[in-house]
Amino acid sequence: MKTYINLKEFLEITNMELQLAKGVRDIPPEEKIVVNNILNTLKTTFERYGFVPLETPLLERWETLTAKGGAGEDSDALKETFKLKDQGNRDLGLRFDLTVPLARYVAMNSQLKLPFKRYEMGPVFRDGPIKLGRYRQFWQCDIDTIGVKGMLAEAEQLALVQSAFQNLGIDILIKVNNRKLLNGILEQCGITEKESAIVAIDKLEKIGAKGVTGELLQRGYSEAQAKKLLELLKDKITLKELKKKISSAEGTQGLQELEELFGYLKNMKVKCAEFEASLARGLGYYTGTVFEVFAVGSAVTSSIAGGGRYDQMVGKFAGGGREIPAVGIAFGLSTILDVIKAKQEFKEKSLAKVFVIPIQTIKESLQLVQKLRQKGINVDMDLNNRGVGKNLEYASTMGIPYCIILGGDEVKQKKVLLRDMISGKQELLSMGEVAKRVK
Repeated sequence: MKTYINLKEFLEITNMELQLAKGVRDIPPEEKIVVNNILNTLKTTFERYGFVPLETPLLERWETLTAKGGAGEDSDALKETFKLKDQGNRDLGLRFDLTVPLARYVAMNSQLKLPFKRYEMGPVFRDGPIKLGRYRQFWQCDIDTIGVKGMLAEAEQLALVQSAFQNLGIDILIKVNNRKLLNGILEQCGITEKESAIVAIDKLEKIGAKGVTGELLQRGYSEAQAKKLLELLKDKITLKELKKKISSAEGTQGLQELEELFGYLKNMKVKCAEFEASLARGLGYYTGTVFEVFAVGSAVTSSIAGGGRYDQMVGKFAGGGREIPAVGIAFGLSTILDVIKAKQEFKEKSLAKVFVIPIQTIKESLQLVQKLRQKGINVDMDLNNRGVGKNLEYASTMGIPYCIILGGDEVKQKKVLLRDMISGKQELLSMGEVAKRVK
């Protein structure tokens, strides 16, 4: 004979303590409702700008993630990648972003018509440090444009970024730079190992000038080189100032691209973007423009979106030495959620707009909820035969805006009693009137 016990009793018997893996979290319904609203807002904005959906696997072959066109051996992203083996002893990794899988997809599908403008939303994984707004499993929502060389692609994406965050009610600042300009600055400072130096520069805001100097000294560069570099990357330095100081061909090209981009942004009335000379982004695949987005006046200091141009990655995956221009930006869903959470309380625990309370009218109530659902209204109903008071309390706790009380008298009159849960006002209405009022 089997003995059934509940979860609490099982845990007491086994002495088991339930815990989440470090750096991940459950998202309860009141938060998930907001998450879905964010996703729907982003999806609508992406499609308004002509981007189409794509889905790629969570798992990639390790050689894909470590390929020359990928993150780069010195990048923090690769160091933070979760590595595993399948039962065939093949090396695999959980994707650390959505860009590498996109590049692999484009390389595997040579028949794609260019430009290819795609968006993708899904979880990515990084085994990195944890802080407010940073987790080991988090969603990214990416847009990428493949096959456009000029700055029009960047301008369109940054205009989209402004629109998306306006729709989400978040004030933002977009910091913009160019890797070609950074490479030119490094060249003028006599720094030859550009990729490792850029990883150090990317930490300037976190570890300060002293920390970056220390990292450069560890790599064998002199204090004079570090000082010259930090002078050219000083806070609030302008494109106009750098134009007088940059002499390298690559650095000059980076300046020209930035001037072209900011010209387009002015035409598109994108007012939240500004030049930031020290912005590097640590991933090794960036070749041109880079940008990061921050919430203005928020306790969340991590970037809420970021990206840039990576003209060599797709071609390296495809082989044959081709250069396939590409630029993209990733929206960090978890950090966006944290920004919104800091501004407002999540009260809505149900997506139902109406909660039906039967008073010995189960048959009629079942018919009613189905009719309302057929009219496109989200409806829930008491399934436990509780009293009116308890049901009203439940609906209030769940944040459901309307209740319908259906008793024998209402059935005889072919009407329902609609209660507004915000004002407490009650009205006797017909089915048609209820549907209009709730909608």
